[in-house]
Amino acid sequence: MQEYEGTILTGRSFDPIQGRVVVDDGRITAVEETATAATDIILPAFVNAHTHIGDSVAKEAGVGMGLQAAVAPPDSEKHRRLAATSHADLVSAMRRTLRFMNQTGTAAHLDFRESGAAGATALREAAAETATDAFIFGSGPPSVLDIADGYGASGANDASIDDERAAARKANKPFAIHAGEPDATDIHPALEYDPDLLVHMVHAEAEHLERVAEHEVPIAVCPRANAVLDVGRPPIRALLEHTTVALGTDNVMLNPPSMFREMAFTAKSYDVTDRAVLGMATHAGAAIADLDCGVIEPGRRAALLVLDGDSDNLAGTVDPVAAVVRRATATDVKQVVR
Repeated sequence: MQEYEGTILTGRSFDPIQGRVVVDDGRITAVEETATAATDIILPAFVNAHTHIGDSVAKEAGVGMGLQAAVAPPDSEKHRRLAATSHADLVSAMRRTLRFMNQTGTAAHLDFRESGAAGATALREAAAETATDAFIFGSGPPSVLDIADGYGASGANDASIDDERAAARKANKPFAIHAGEPDATDIHPALEYDPDLLVHMVHAEAEHLERVAEHEVPIAVCPRANAVLDVGRPPIRALLEHTTVALGTDNVMLNPPSMFREMAFTAKSYDVTDRAVLGMATHAGAAIADLDCGVIEPGRRAALLVLDGDSDNLAGTVDPVAAVVRRATATDVKQVVR
């Protein structure tokens, strides 16, 4: 049994209490409010709701490029570099990114893995030796679902994906698709596939949001990547008013997969509360992938992030939620509990 004391951000609303979290055999068995001299801040570990960590082999290769030139299949800079990378080098690069993600408090990530079965297999191999769980949305032929946790489609305007959607449904695995990133033209077509997750929705309009709400389709947003690629700003507040919204960091070649950076950028650039941003970085992503984490409450899996509340950076904060979202960095991480 382990006990973690300090300021605990409890429940889905992250209400701060002084006390301890009791963990036994990987589960939270109790959250006790009690006086403590501990200055740590204890919160759920992050769930990164959208990544492409394959392009860990091409960091900064897309600087100055737009969406099509940098990352769009099949002929972008990213895909050319992936095609030229050996299996061993790809696994090594992804493993290093997964280690970085764990060091910055991420317990799990939802990855769109390029290169079909070979790509999914490479990520399985990389994740096997790290502490960050990989939920893999595979690509290519429907047979990738024998390896992957779900299917991740590039977009509804690229090519017909009827067979892939049918295969995901038959396998009872989630189907995710990019939509509304460069413009709105692929949003209605994407919704016709009855997806389990939409990614980006930068150009979502009222007519799209009505359909999203009607069918309860969750959305992953990636504000920093959208800014880097200059495709626009997702209407995060409107999205939150219609459905579950989770936070992702998108392509590793564009930005480091740090949820601290993604949260701070989102909180300071968008009209959304700090608690909403923290929820997007934790329990929203967990719910999309049906992971039993993202909330500190008894019975949950103990995926916790312990920050040093007395670090030079965090000492003196008057609002622990705002401090986590707007100020905390990897240097404040004291422990990631898995």
